[in-house]
Amino acid sequence: MTIKITVPEENDAPELKPRISVIGVGGAGGNAINNMIAANLEGCDFIVANTDAQAIKGSKADRRIQLGTGVTKGLGAGSKPEVGKAAA
Repeated sequence: MTIKITVPEENDAPELKPRISVIGVGGAGGNAINNMIAANLEGCDFIVANTDAQAIKGSKADRRIQLGTGVTKGLGAGSKPEVGKAAA
């Protein structure tokens, strides 16, 4: 019995890279994401989540999630954890 083993050529092998997503939540998280984008950080997907529609609109992230539209009506959570929790 013969076993044929082949090893792919280096040029044929797919390049394996990790997939990194950075999620910024709230005002501070959104600011951190904007600073990372401004610093030209590469190799990451940037996502922002916030209750504040104005902050979402001003984000440089490609993916934006507005939280709690029925709870905060597009406004921020006002530094109230219970409002943020209800919005999430």
